[in-house]
Amino acid sequence: MMRRRTTLLTTCTALALALGATACGGGPVSAGGGDQALSGQTVTVAGVWSGTEQRNFQKVLDAFTEKTGAKTQFVSTGDNVSTVVGSKIEGGNAPDVVMVPQVGVLKQFAEQGWLKPLSEKTEQSVDAGFAPVWKKYGSVDGELYGLYFKAAHKSTVWYSPDALAQAGVKPPKTYDEMLKAGRTVSDSGLAAFSVAGQDGWTLTDWFENVYLSQAGPEKYDALAAHELKWTDVSVVEALTTLGKLFKDKQLIAGGQKGALNTDFPGSVEKVFGPEPEAGMVYEGDFVAGVAKDQFG
Repeated sequence: MMRRRTTLLTTCTALALALGATACGGGPVSAGGGDQALSGQTVTVAGVWSGTEQRNFQKVLDAFTEKTGAKTQFVSTGDNVSTVVGSKIEGGNAPDVVMVPQVGVLKQFAEQGWLKPLSEKTEQSVDAGFAPVWKKYGSVDGELYGLYFKAAHKSTVWYSPDALAQAGVKPPKTYDEMLKAGRTVSDSGLAAFSVAGQDGWTLTDWFENVYLSQAGPEKYDALAAHELKWTDVSVVEALTTLGKLFKDKQLIAGGQKGALNTDFPGSVEKVFGPEPEAGMVYEGDFVAGVAKDQFG
């Protein structure tokens, strides 16, 4: 894999929220009183995962059942977590726990009154085991609602060694070198990049890395806090840089139309699957799991 030579890295974080609305199991679930305190109850967990990721997480839920006696039910929300979970809450069919990948969703749910604060015992565990920043990210107006369980490195371009070797190029170290190497890969008969344009979050990740690298962390934070307009020259510059890649049909597997019809797992398959269509794919460290579990 090729890591960008920079100390500015974007990360994906995921946190688990306890919903205070009545859930599928007949009421809010409250843990306590020993390992079997939840015996006979059903805990419903909602999250974005499907396919291999969902199957792997099911192993966690099965272990939870074995330890507590509680049954579990997983609800796959797809990428539209807030919309799917919000409709379930408003319909009186809320899950007990929801895994969300955005801090903004935590704030949104808290302002709607949909969340139940985590217990004092849980908060003590967070204080003891986490850096203060994680507690801050899991809180709204000083109330702790979310527990972070995962962070992912999201500044990695993954490549097929065979594809680069066939083209006679070495792993590039800069963005411009990457585009040049990509054109050489394309000339050898394989598209340079597989882009998951069907999933909006992958495109935001592309943008975040370019913007953070070019504009720096201060402007990045200002843009995230809506203190900087999306018409700012720094945003235009980042999008222009991305355009060098996205507008070049020689570089993208299937061109723009192909990219817009490719989801994240599909983008990994186009590089590491049995019938490769591209030499490189950008996304987080979880690419490794998909490549290994699905394509060996």
